[in-house]
Order: sequence, then structure tokens, then C-alpha cells
Amino acid sequence: MRNSWLGAALAAVALLCGRPAVAQLGIVSVAGGRIEGVSAGGVVSFKGIPFAAPPVGALRWRAPQPVRPWTGVKKADRFGASCMQDPGLVKVFGAPPAISEDCLYLNVWTPAASAHERLPVMVWIYGGGFFGGMTSVPAYDGTQLARKGVVLVSVSYRLGVFGFLAAPELSRENGGHSGNYGLLDLIAGLEWVKANIAQFGGDPTRVTIFGESAGGEAVSMLAASPLAKGLFERGISESGGSLAPPQLGRASGENVPLLARGEAAGQRFLAELGAPDVVAARALPANAIQKAAGSAARSDFRPVFDGDVLPGDEYELYREGRFNDTPVLIGTNADEGRAFAPAAMTPARFETQIRAGFGQDARAILAAYPHATDGEAEQAARDVARDSTFAWGTWAWAVLQSEKGKGKAYLYYFDRHSPQAPLGPSHGAEIGYVFGNLGGPGGGPAGLRGPPGPADIALSQLIGSYWVNFAKTGDPNGPGLPVWPAFTVSSEKAMFLDEHASARPVPNLRQLRTLDGYFALRRKEARSSGAEP
Repeated sequence: MRNSWLGAALAAVALLCGRPAVAQLGIVSVAGGRIEGVSAGGVVSFKGIPFAAPPVGALRWRAPQPVRPWTGVKKADRFGASCMQDPGLVKVFGAPPAISEDCLYLNVWTPAASAHERLPVMVWIYGGGFFGGMTSVPAYDGTQLARKGVVLVSVSYRLGVFGFLAAPELSRENGGHSGNYGLLDLIAGLEWVKANIAQFGGDPTRVTIFGESAGGEAVSMLAASPLAKGLFERGISESGGSLAPPQLGRASGENVPLLARGEAAGQRFLAELGAPDVVAARALPANAIQKAAGSAARSDFRPVFDGDVLPGDEYELYREGRFNDTPVLIGTNADEGRAFAPAAMTPARFETQIRAGFGQDARAILAAYPHATDGEAEQAARDVARDSTFAWGTWAWAVLQSEKGKGKAYLYYFDRHSPQAPLGPSHGAEIGYVFGNLGGPGGGPAGLRGPPGPADIALSQLIGSYWVNFAKTGDPNGPGLPVWPAFTVSSEKAMFLDEHASARPVPNLRQLRTLDGYFALRRKEARSSGAEP
């Protein structure tokens, strides 16, 4: 028997699709000049809006600078180029092929009939491991979410060596900090939103940032960055919490190095370039630098604890009450680790992998994840990848927000099974459901392929409604929707987003608590070694 919410969701889809086109905004004045959008289906889109000066030449590896004014009316009808990255990634995401160092552009979709509507604003941050990604992925089209009554913005940010190169010389010219230009791009984009979004009918006092994977990590980082204070009122993180201790070596689950470690890696890279100094490196062509950085994910070029954008261990910042206190809606996918765990696992291979990644804490991890057979070992490897990379950070974030913050935390678990994903959805599979763009290209290799069925359409409608309600009020609940209770440490509930959506106990809690003990020991080691920022 069909759930009542599923039938209601399908009815809402029919009403939404029949909604008359009323959007009237056309030419808008923003920082830098005037732009003209494109109207379709009751939504006006403005693509390729510059929000900062091109970060090229002398501006490479610097904080974003003010946008350069233009004359006349700029036609905002196409996306800006993707930021520098391996061109193969653009094909994987199904995005337009243009790649450039000149990439600091954002996009706006608005259903507003005038600039006076004051609609809630949602700002999307794409994922891609901080080395890939772009706003022009078809799955990120903001039309369907905008039709639910929000102004949707997507912001580009520098990636890889262009977005996250730290080096002693760069730190000296920047007051002792370097390496987080990509995060500074996002902060500049949010400053643009605060200053300009009212022109699109948006409310600058109701801004929600949301992102997936590295984009979700960025949401987590901005939640703890003093430079982002006051730039958003709510946060949504899909598969991305950055709560682990500083990266001191190659321990599992640790991704953010201290500045000194980042500077050392950057110094080695500049030597590889053959550049005697940063001035010479800035004179090199962007393609030469990208080629030298390599086509694969290079862990040297990620956010760092620079003491400025990222003051230090986010877990400790939350414990000390040093974070941007807003409501958060955060979660993970059931088979998230599928994309990251090696195949053909055996018990012996699994134990070797765990001992290499967890060191002296391996025994507790091995005990928490049954692996007696090849099938169990394969599942255990996927579950460890999911929990250590995504689920623990999300759960720990929910715990800290509920204990230390005034804003509530809402935890979800996306668990829509399909013939393509019989064990549950993998990394990125929820994106098409969130945006209401199902069955098209660009949703990632784990996304829904082919025409969506009624249950998928209804689940997408449900998820989109939760996300938009949260953007409007800080609470995902609304009429006709299954009740989603706020997370508390006394009642650890997650909203299971599947065909029978309901709030249930947090899954894998025993494993998450085991990992919590592991990360606590790692954090203690960092403090005792004097490496804690």
C-alpha cells in the first residue's frame, strides 16, 4: 500500500508542472554592471555572472579581488568556464568542455516576479574532492528547486593546485597564511550573495549553503570559519563533514593538514616546476601547472589548517563553542563506500588494509566490522570507507551541534535501493533527487539512470520539499511530510529517505562509536606531539 506522503508528493508534482510562468525579472543591476537573464517555465536564470576578478597572472594564488566592471548589458545566458582541472573530469560530470583559470563566476535561478519578494536563498557548492567539479553539471540545474519558491545560486571556486597551493613564500606575502584560495572564493561568493541577491527577489537574511562531498566538507569548514560568520543562516551537508584531527601522516579518515605540512608539499611542487620563486611560477601557463600537478587526485592540494580561514581542528572548535551556530541538515548514503573500497576483498586483505590505515587501533575496528568470509570482508571494506570518510564526521557534527549550539541538527540516511544499486545508493546518488533532475546525465556514476519511476519522482519531491522547507525556516518539516525529529544525544534518530521514509535509530551506531574512540586517540596524539593547531 502506497504511503500517504508518496501520493501527496505525486499530486504536488502535477500541480508544480502545471504552474503558470509568472517570472518577470529580466535585466538586473549587480556589482560590476547590468546583466540580462533568460526566462523559461516560470524561472529566470542568470548564468556566468562574474563575482571576482579573474585570478590570473599576479592574482594567481591570492585571495579573490573585486569584480571588474563592464559596460552595457552582459547577456547571462551561459555558464562560465570550469576551473582548472583534469579535462577528463569534465567529461565524467557531463559538463561543457571549457576549462580556464578565469573561472570565478556564479549562477542564479529565480522564480521571483519582482525584486521585492524576499525569497529564501540556497547556495550550492559542488563536490569533486577539491580537485574537480563545476557549476555546469546538468544535475545541478536549479530550475526545479527554484520553482519550489527559493532563489538558487551556484558558485564556482578554484581547485587543486590553483585553489589550495600553500608555500612559505605565499604565506609571507599574505600575513602568515596560504593555501585556502578556493575557500576564500566561496566566501567572496557568499559576500556577493549578501550584497546582490535582493535584486533577484532573494532575502539576504535567509541564506542556506548546501553542498555534496567536497562541497559538503566546504559547508562544514565554513561553519567553523570566522571569515564566514554572518554570511549564511543555515547549512546543508550531503556526505561531507570535516571533523577529523589534523592529517599528520596517512592515517585513515584524516584529510586536512597543518599549514607547515601544506607549505612543505607546496615547496616541493614549486621545485618540480623549476620555478625559482612564486613570481616565476605565476608567469607559467596554467596548462603547464595543471600538467605538472598530475591528472589524478593529488592530496597535496586540499584545504589546510592555516590559522585564518580554518583556525584548526573543527571538532575542538565546536567543543569550545567557536563556530558559526546555525541549524544544520546533514547526512550520508547507505552504500557510500562503494566508490572508494577496493573490489575482490578477502578477510586477509581486509585485515591488512585496516592495520595499515588504523595502526594500533586496528583491533577495535576489526572487531566492529565482521569479515569472516569474502562476502563479509567486501561489505566491511565498503562500510569502513563509508563510516570513516563520511558517516562518522556527519554523526559527530550532529552530536556537537546538538550539544553546543542553539541551532538544531537534522540527520538523514539516504537509502533508496534500485536494480542498479541493490545494496543501496552510493556516493552522489542523492543529488538528482535533491535538485529534481532525475535520469539525466551528470549525476555521477552512482546516480539514477534512465526514466525515473513514480516512486523515484515522489521521493525526489519529498527530499526537495524537506530541503526547501529547511531553507525557509531552519526546520525541514511541513504539512503532509513524515515528521523529521531534530537529532539529540538522548534520541539519536536519522530520517531514512527511502520509499517508506520515516525517522529511525541512527544506523551503524556501534561502528560509529568505535570510530569515535579511534579519532579521540588520534586527536590526543596530535595534542601530545604539539602538532595540534
